[in-house]
Amino acid sequence: METYSRRWFLAAGAAAGAAAGLTACGSGGGSGADGTLTAFVYGDDAAKVQSAAVSRFNASAAARTTKGRVRLEKVPGAEYPAKLRTAMGSPNAPDVFFNWGGGSIKAYEEAHQLLDLTGTIASDPVLKDGFLPSVLAAGALGGRAYGIPMRGMQPVILFYNKRLFTEHGLKAPATWDQLLDTNAKLKKAGITPFALGGADIWPELMWLEYLVDRIGGPKVFDRIKNGDSAGWGDPAVLKAARTVRDLIDDGAFGKGFSSVAYTNGGAPAAFAKGKAAMHLMGSWEYSTQLGKFPDFAKKDLGWCPFPEFEGGAGDIRNVVGNPTNYWSVNARTSNKDAALAFLRDCASERYARDLIANGDIPATSNAAKLLDASPNPEFARFQYRMVQNAPAFTLSWDQAVDPNASTPMLTEVNKLFVGKSSPERFVSALKELK
Repeated sequence: METYSRRWFLAAGAAAGAAAGLTACGSGGGSGADGTLTAFVYGDDAAKVQSAAVSRFNASAAARTTKGRVRLEKVPGAEYPAKLRTAMGSPNAPDVFFNWGGGSIKAYEEAHQLLDLTGTIASDPVLKDGFLPSVLAAGALGGRAYGIPMRGMQPVILFYNKRLFTEHGLKAPATWDQLLDTNAKLKKAGITPFALGGADIWPELMWLEYLVDRIGGPKVFDRIKNGDSAGWGDPAVLKAARTVRDLIDDGAFGKGFSSVAYTNGGAPAAFAKGKAAMHLMGSWEYSTQLGKFPDFAKKDLGWCPFPEFEGGAGDIRNVVGNPTNYWSVNARTSNKDAALAFLRDCASERYARDLIANGDIPATSNAAKLLDASPNPEFARFQYRMVQNAPAFTLSWDQAVDPNASTPMLTEVNKLFVGKSSPERFVSALKELK
């Protein structure tokens, strides 16, 4: 489930980009004559959590006080980006809608269709203190908050095969030098250090995201995310690209990684079967392995933070990935008070419990005490502490940049990995993206 919702952003980005010429004509939210607000949600299995929240709100005192009710519209995943774009350009735009934060809502923000929630969050203790700060910040645009966290967190984690590490006397690498030493020992034993689904391209992006953070700190990409394409010329980007090429040339990913996919199970299988010892992947890797290779997931799957880069400016506690999904509010909603009251439920313990029961890790500040109820409490607590302690949580680049730049950026990432571009040409090409 998580993998699909994460990848659908690429379609969402293209749709949002096309929305720029349409969104300004929307004349209002989707409130009905009876005061009912419309909420669009991505219609996958996790939508049952939002369905329960709607039922809870509609029966609450807050609904009576604000004279509002919410009607949830579950939009099939394949149709979601296009349907949202069309609706936001019409008089029947939703009052509240699911999104990925960052670049996925940029066109709507530029068309003045989003309610700026910055002041509301700052003045409302439930919203201000109800979520992990790094997650709230990660979905913002230009330092302004336009979304409230409403699904589970998906940090990128370095997974490793505990059996292989034990057999070869290895420990989870905490520094880049330790990682390189681990690679050398694994290759000597005839084991590929890392599984990589290069055919999908987006798994390659995770390496650059973490290396740029560890080398230059989160401000490097913050500059890029906020629209300054010259930020790609920061020395940390070039050093990260050179480091990636060094890994590839040294055989860290084996020889055939560009023909291996994550989405068809190739990379997870290579990892689970011991052909590769480590895998840098989103937190959904655990559920993927549990579904496909349950014995490996339960006995031999280990996890740790991405290593520190000696001399780098980035904190080893920094995280990259998908902070969560968000609810945003249409600026033209006819009942702002009801919309905001509905969003406050996302900070509740009941909402967090429902997410955990669905196998998700909530982005709420109250979740730590609830994680014993998760399918794997140890892994859940690791993820939660990882994000809770993160000074910065960088949104996946393909979700954070302008939607028009996302696909060209991924193309350049792939060219770097397969040897069709040098680190220097990679940087030059990215600086041209607008």
